[in-house]
Amino acid sequence: MKPDDCQTMTEVRYGVDRLDEQIVALLGERFGYMRAAARIKSDRGAVRDEKRKAEVIANVRRHAKDEGVPDKVIADLYERLVEASIAYEFDRYDAMRG
Repeated sequence: MKPDDCQTMTEVRYGVDRLDEQIVALLGERFGYMRAAARIKSDRGAVRDEKRKAEVIANVRRHAKDEGVPDKVIADLYERLVEASIAYEFDRYDAMRG
């Protein structure tokens, strides 16, 4: 069911819960790429890449605008997500190299 088809709050909540499950699964996959990056990068200093961070946030802002979603909200969410991803990648990098 699409959001515009919802007639009850039960339907809305079901849709949100279903999407949240999918979003968490996609975030799990995204963090898997952070594990791969930690494994591939040979220099700990390469974990934080401000140029790439800016690129990711610019990309999601553009996608948000294309989808009619508030791009500032998405940029704020991604700021937190990217910082959490960097912290996770540092943890994984350090754990892999003892």
